[in-house]
Amino acid sequence: MEGTATTDTVSDSDFLKEFYIPNYILVPESKPDSTPPPQLPQCPVLVFINSKSGGQLGADLFKTYSALLNENQVFDLGKEAPDLVLRRIYLNLEKLKSHDEFAAKIQEKLRIIVAGGDGTAGWLLGVICDLKLSHPLPIATMPLGTGNNLPFAFGWGKKNPGTDVQAVMSFMKKVKNAKEMKIDNWHILMRMRAPKEGSCDPIAPLEPPLELPHSLHAVHRVSPTDDLNMEGYITFRGGFWNYFSMGMDAQVSYAFHSERKLHPEKFKNQLINQSTYAKLGCSQGWFLASLFHPSSRNIAHLAKVEIMKRSGKWEKLHVPNSIRSIVCLNLPSFSGGLNPWGTPDSNKRRDRDLTPPFVDDGLLEVVGFRDAWHGLVLLAPNGHGTRLAQAHRIRFEFHRGGADHTFMRIDGEPWKQPLPSDDDNTVLVEISHLGQVNMLATDGCKSKSVNDPSSPCCHDAEDKDSDEEDLAQAEEYRKFGAADTFRIPDEVDISQLS
Repeated sequence: MEGTATTDTVSDSDFLKEFYIPNYILVPESKPDSTPPPQLPQCPVLVFINSKSGGQLGADLFKTYSALLNENQVFDLGKEAPDLVLRRIYLNLEKLKSHDEFAAKIQEKLRIIVAGGDGTAGWLLGVICDLKLSHPLPIATMPLGTGNNLPFAFGWGKKNPGTDVQAVMSFMKKVKNAKEMKIDNWHILMRMRAPKEGSCDPIAPLEPPLELPHSLHAVHRVSPTDDLNMEGYITFRGGFWNYFSMGMDAQVSYAFHSERKLHPEKFKNQLINQSTYAKLGCSQGWFLASLFHPSSRNIAHLAKVEIMKRSGKWEKLHVPNSIRSIVCLNLPSFSGGLNPWGTPDSNKRRDRDLTPPFVDDGLLEVVGFRDAWHGLVLLAPNGHGTRLAQAHRIRFEFHRGGADHTFMRIDGEPWKQPLPSDDDNTVLVEISHLGQVNMLATDGCKSKSVNDPSSPCCHDAEDKDSDEEDLAQAEEYRKFGAADTFRIPDEVDISQLS
């Protein structure tokens, strides 16, 4: 097998064959290596690695995977965009499978490993959703970031992994044995007045004039019926799979990413990164927010918040005046694996119509925090934040007020968001459900499905096809912009994807 390392035992060699994909599947116009066809792998994988994540870990992982597998099934995200790779391989599979049963079986069993932070994993998830593949690929996430909330939610851990042969093979064994689990996709749409000077395209943090994350992409076409389709406004769209947050927690995250951007040499170790993050939380006044954080930046003073439940009608969400941070959560993993929603008791379920946090029920859990001390209750048994609502859609509308900016974050990527400075200006952020994607999960993972009989308070899920029908008139609601429209500029260091 080309690109396969010499292993110490026959059993290791047989094990690796379970994942190996021959060249003629991966490289169009190439010929099969042997006749009859090689052994059909039970778990063929494509491996995408952010080689700049985790200090040197990403580069080391790339070398190890390339040695164990066919080097043509391992991809460095710094050199090849995943949408181009997947489109090329899938077009080749579609051509082959009509007369090649081996190729058809590969397509049926194919899985993805993505090694990087939450931002890197979100990039792959957005691409897979946008490409609308005939057989959506399930994804296993290998944690190389600082928080690693997404890998932790599905049982892949939150510590950076080993990069030696045995550690990688151990992870591959877990991938082979993992179960598929559907999770909700959440589409985010943001509209604001265009800056008077400079470009509005999504750019890297710290580069003026607008500091949006890589996962938000400019939309150049809006629907003619849209109320905010007016001259001088610009629209961005993107997606998230774990959380959207706004307020002081995002401010601390922004300070961390800004410091890492300025001094990358100081952020090569996960433990040091986490320690720096905690220190920044103190320096930003998150623990003494009642003294140092002006009330004009509390959520209730910044925005009018509306939610849509199952009924399909918008209703105002009451946010207490003390809330300084709001989190819209899809997975039970936030801020290093904590669960801000918890599990409501039977009284809360009855009186407020609340449910446990399922990952595929078409609902976001909306949680508020007063300050970092409030957040520490998550460390206690049954601790949780202020449960505000569960929503199918949520909308934040900002008008001129006492603050000229706030901080926002989606799946670990923060930005400083300018707020309206005059009465005629409006900033709108709307989050809505948009289908589902397949994840790979280990047994006993924190994430729970609404369709799993073992889950607490299991109930019927809503038909997931209704979302695209409801939003069919608006093109900007139907994709995340991660494929085709999204290219990381050459000058952007992809290590900043976390």
